[in-house]
Amino acid sequence: MSRNLNILQAISEAMDQKMEQDGRVVLLGEDIGTNGGVFRATDGLLEKFGEDRVFDTPLAESGIVGSAIGLALGGMIPVAEIQFLAFMYPALEQVLSHAARMRFRTRGEYSLPMVIRTPYGAGIRGPELHGESVEAFFVHTPGLKVVVPSTPYDAKGLLVSAIEDPDPVIFLEPTRTYRAFREEVPEALYRVPIGKAKVVQEGRDVSIFAWGSMLQLAISTARQLQVERGYSCEIVDLRSLAPLDRDTIVASVQKTGRALIVQEAHKTAGMASELISLLNDEALVYLKAPIKRVSGFDVPVPFFSVEDDFMPTQARVKQGIVDTMLF
Repeated sequence: MSRNLNILQAISEAMDQKMEQDGRVVLLGEDIGTNGGVFRATDGLLEKFGEDRVFDTPLAESGIVGSAIGLALGGMIPVAEIQFLAFMYPALEQVLSHAARMRFRTRGEYSLPMVIRTPYGAGIRGPELHGESVEAFFVHTPGLKVVVPSTPYDAKGLLVSAIEDPDPVIFLEPTRTYRAFREEVPEALYRVPIGKAKVVQEGRDVSIFAWGSMLQLAISTARQLQVERGYSCEIVDLRSLAPLDRDTIVASVQKTGRALIVQEAHKTAGMASELISLLNDEALVYLKAPIKRVSGFDVPVPFFSVEDDFMPTQARVKQGIVDTMLF
């Protein structure tokens, strides 16, 4: 049996079902209990599971992550919520110096099963530090896994896999598409494997790589160009940024010979740069045109009045595909 859920509902259901299944799963974060979280992802879970498993914390992100590390070392499986990705900055010392290094530091004696959930990305007209897309910080850090669901189905399945993973997982939730659309989501518990990309649409002419809220932009642009110019675009949703599904990425470009990467993040040293490097290493002789990227700009995410000027648009993605095809 399945239901028509949005991404936020799918995330909530994943936590609910894992808490029912495994008594070690606990939730902590700012306003996640009584208020149900800033976006209501944990709404109703305090009433269902009680205050011993759903903790409201002080406004102290370093304390939230530090407490999660201690809980994980003590045998629990904490799922910490950071209200917005940029709020993670005060906790980076805990994330990078301790969570990511525990398995290495203890020579494999201790793993750290914990999840840090956080909304990320712009497009919601938020104030400063509410629209960051700095996933590369975490992808760059050995010892962390980083996943980004783009659909309700993947949101539930990836979060279940993240909670069951023996190592720390950064679970990035695209804020812009939390409630943007719905799809059928199985009621039963299921898993989407970490480290596996998904070919959303088969194509012949150009491969488009996207993740998070950029996936819907890639899909809509590809459909428009199919009608206008007859381009056959293959769309790949990365889903997992660390580990990266190198085989699926390379195989797609070996088939199409062209690649465009759409990322919301700043242009310099982002995931797009890493993908270009990967494809130059492993698919260079298949390329018919230089690899293009469409991204945010190398400036702080601006205030809401000019937010749209910062983010990739359909016009920019469309131009990138056309440039690649006409090279």
